[in-house]
Amino acid sequence: MIESSYQNLFKLPELKRKILITLALLFVYRVGVYVPTPGIDGAALESFFAQVSGLLSMVNMFTGGAMERLSIFALGIMPYISSSIILELMSVVIPHLEQLKKEGDAGRKKKIQYTRYGTVVLSVIQGFGISVGLESMSSPAGVPIVIDPGWSFRIITIITLTAGTAFIMWLGEQITERGIGNGISLIIFAGIVARIPQGTINTIRLMTTGEMGIFTIIILAVLMIVVIACIIYMEQAQRRIPVHYAKRVVGRKMYGGQTSHLPLKINTAGVIPPIFASSIIMFPTTVAQFINMPIMQNIAAMFSPGEIWYYILYIGFIIFFCFFYTAVQFNPDDVAENMKKNGGYIPGIRPGKRTSEYIDKVLTRITLGGALYVSAVCVLPTILMDQFNVPFYFGGTSLLILVGVAIDTISQIESHLITGNYDGFLGRSGGSRIKGR
Repeated sequence: MIESSYQNLFKLPELKRKILITLALLFVYRVGVYVPTPGIDGAALESFFAQVSGLLSMVNMFTGGAMERLSIFALGIMPYISSSIILELMSVVIPHLEQLKKEGDAGRKKKIQYTRYGTVVLSVIQGFGISVGLESMSSPAGVPIVIDPGWSFRIITIITLTAGTAFIMWLGEQITERGIGNGISLIIFAGIVARIPQGTINTIRLMTTGEMGIFTIIILAVLMIVVIACIIYMEQAQRRIPVHYAKRVVGRKMYGGQTSHLPLKINTAGVIPPIFASSIIMFPTTVAQFINMPIMQNIAAMFSPGEIWYYILYIGFIIFFCFFYTAVQFNPDDVAENMKKNGGYIPGIRPGKRTSEYIDKVLTRITLGGALYVSAVCVLPTILMDQFNVPFYFGGTSLLILVGVAIDTISQIESHLITGNYDGFLGRSGGSRIKGR
């Protein structure tokens, strides 16, 4: 059954092409992770990262190991995400950006263009901060990381890192348009997955040397299974609002008279909130980490993973982005208006404004539950794992991104298969197996 499902992936030429394009572009991204930035002593940089933890470890996880090598992709996709966040926030106060949402495809392309410009600006700022900070750093043996410090190194580093981020941005857009799944999410997904084998090897090494007991390994495995099960359960959870359609006669035919439902996901925002929250926290603190000033080092240390202020800020941003992204993606007024035009109504609720208010009330309540669930998944396992000194790619944020992106991608693959009259990716069920409860 499973073998047949895998064979179905390549029976549709269009789906086969999309999957191959996606894999090819992700392969290009992973190759670029190993291309170093000029002017860096690789051995000294490796020794330096071997002794760091906290924020830089988390940055390294999101960049798929590019930061510890200071490759051309060292900044990762985070500047693009930060630019997207800033643009969405500015659209609330700038009428021109708000108007772009109503202009259809032309407005969407204009917003993408603005996002690209913002990505370049943020990449230049981060690249400058990192290049200046690296000049004052050295390995534990005292070997300077930068071979030839100065403005020539800074300019080359800024250009290299900015170009690398712009290329990743282009890869993500190509995956979204020509491949399968969300390109930006899949790039982060690929970076985390690429770190898991090395993390597993390190965990086994710690167990064999006695630094981590077998009991700790069992607790870690059970915790990961429980977290993954909770993520799958909650990501498919829905609040279904019943909708009735009145009977109406058009010509000689009668339409309506049926009962349906409006599905509202518990976590409408998906994996976007933790990605956005991590990006917002990591942008200033990454720059501060590389600036050799006491006040900047204190700020970086204060908001490093494991610190109470980091968790408070992280949870606050997750909750904010859960509500913000849900508001951007789902408009109760539009849903109520479309429902009214099609003769639909919610039992006991008057069509129009009352329906919009009711949907907004329900959506607010379930979004609060979804935000608390995302916060708990991202923070609680990480806090527990900090006690056992477990790497970040086994933490709740990583698992949420991995499972969430996998579910979204599989759902898109199943949609293509079902459209082509093939069984779903997960087996013969007469429809998609990825569905809400």
